[in-house]
Amino acid sequence: MPQTFTREISRDVLTGVMITMAIITVSVYMPIIGFFCSLLLPLPVLFYRSKLGRKTGLIIPGAAMTILVVLAGGISIDVVFFLEMLFLGFLLSELFEMNLSVEKTVLYACGGVLLTGFVGLVLYSNMSTIGIYSLVSAYIAQNLEMTVALYRGMGASEEFIQKFSASLDQIQYGLIRIIPAMVTASFLMVTWSNLLMARPLLKRRGLFFPAFGALNLWKAPDYLVWILIGCGGLLMLPGSTLKIIGINGLLVLLMIYFFQGIAIVSFFFEKKQFPRMLRIFFYSLIAIQQIILLVVIGLGIFDMWLNFRKIKSE
Repeated sequence: MPQTFTREISRDVLTGVMITMAIITVSVYMPIIGFFCSLLLPLPVLFYRSKLGRKTGLIIPGAAMTILVVLAGGISIDVVFFLEMLFLGFLLSELFEMNLSVEKTVLYACGGVLLTGFVGLVLYSNMSTIGIYSLVSAYIAQNLEMTVALYRGMGASEEFIQKFSASLDQIQYGLIRIIPAMVTASFLMVTWSNLLMARPLLKRRGLFFPAFGALNLWKAPDYLVWILIGCGGLLMLPGSTLKIIGINGLLVLLMIYFFQGIAIVSFFFEKKQFPRMLRIFFYSLIAIQQIILLVVIGLGIFDMWLNFRKIKSE
């Protein structure tokens, strides 16, 4: 019996490492599909940490990290990103066991990942003797060049490519200034997505998942809307520093209100009993159509006053 149990654990660990490395491989070598696959990276770590416990579950991200660093030939910004995604999965499982509220779970998970990511970036900057600003600037420039190559490979017109290439300096200038919001919003999205995907997966396997309640009834604290208005007001004031603070705050808050908007959409899908395939179709439209995405964010913002789901105030 003990030997059978040990073999089962070893098989789970090996499977977890293989799944994790497969997601990383697809994320690196298949740019478009890989972007969506990278969102799933914390999930196998979260699942096997919940199933195998802390010590055994730690082997999976540890082994994946070691393999990743060896294959990449060292530490880079991309490697740091993947390491943080693995850490996010492990941290989420730890927070699940603490049985916190959904707000605290997401906040602590994102805060932990952002803090360790910043520390990792500082250490990498010191090791490479390159300033953080120069490091981030060079990374953005490299990815913009890759974007140009991707457009060219997709058969975009030469006129469009030339116009895009001519605007690279301005795009790079803007991206550097909103990188804090982009990183924060990205990890908020990844955390929320993996939390939603983990619930049916863990419950189906009889593993613990916190009693967050009906997430399609979730709403942001009312005071956030005034911070949103304040960030918008900063954009009207003179001074580049205030504008940078305003746009970064605005982008992060819009992501939070997107979560509230998508909860409203999910609520009405469930209320009207939409078929699963139709729900997937509409969620896909939200993901790829910017206009629909903005409508969903608008639902989240105006829900404070219009109370679309008729939730009773406590």
